[in-house]
Amino acid sequence: MSYYGGVEAGGTKFICAISDEQGKIERIARLETKTPDETIGEALKFFVGSGYRLEAVGIGTFGPVNLDVNSPSYGSITNTPKKAWRNVDLVSPFRDNLKIPVAFDTDVNVAAFGEYIWGNAQQIETFVYLTIGTGIGGGAIVNGEILHGLVHPEMGHIKVPRHPDDDFRGACPFHGDCLEGMASGSAMERRWGIPASRLSYTHQAWEFESYYLAWGVANIIYTLSPQRVIMGGGVMQNPNLLRLVRENVVKILNGYIQSEMINESIEEYIVSPLLGGKAGVLGAIAMAMKERFA
Repeated sequence: MSYYGGVEAGGTKFICAISDEQGKIERIARLETKTPDETIGEALKFFVGSGYRLEAVGIGTFGPVNLDVNSPSYGSITNTPKKAWRNVDLVSPFRDNLKIPVAFDTDVNVAAFGEYIWGNAQQIETFVYLTIGTGIGGGAIVNGEILHGLVHPEMGHIKVPRHPDDDFRGACPFHGDCLEGMASGSAMERRWGIPASRLSYTHQAWEFESYYLAWGVANIIYTLSPQRVIMGGGVMQNPNLLRLVRENVVKILNGYIQSEMINESIEEYIVSPLLGGKAGVLGAIAMAMKERFA
């Protein structure tokens, strides 16, 4: 039996896991995100002390990150708002200490890959995974491969039209009223004064939220023409939100995109992640498997 490691590196927590090649998790740990040295050290201790011989490890991290394998700073977090983590090399400590191949990508790209291998995008070659949490990120699988380019997609920062009744300036320090600035968990908390998780499901906040998210999804549909859109993250835990987003997407597209998936089967087109909160760490493990055989 072969075993693989996965790391979901988040701004508040690191999830480390070991699984077999079927994606069955054998060990998992949640580590608080502290300083880079402390957190990386604890993650390495988890793997070294596990007793498992790993074939490879995958890392999905908050960003922005450097994915250029020809760059001297490949594998590093770049200009993140978390100042202590700027220009931190994540790949080298794992590669040098564990002596195994290391796969590396953004957390949302990795989660998308997890859904492609084991989740709600199996057998689907082109789709988008959006995560709506403290921030908003998007990953795309195109023809079975993670979409990279100049850097990596930043779908959370696309421009969306302002809701007619909304005078909130936006929470993004770079763009103000981009999608993340208007619809992320941090934007909701700043606008309404309490976290999204504490807002009543009938609060006006969800009208605004579904409006902005639907415009974001519609813009992605126009641009990438995905065969499915998966929406995860903490903000999506409101059981009514996915339905409201679907309804608004249909209104915004207004019949322009002629597809049965949108016009007749929207419930199968815009969906939740099958892997739930484990999409990130399982995606990292799937990336590790791919890296071993690259």
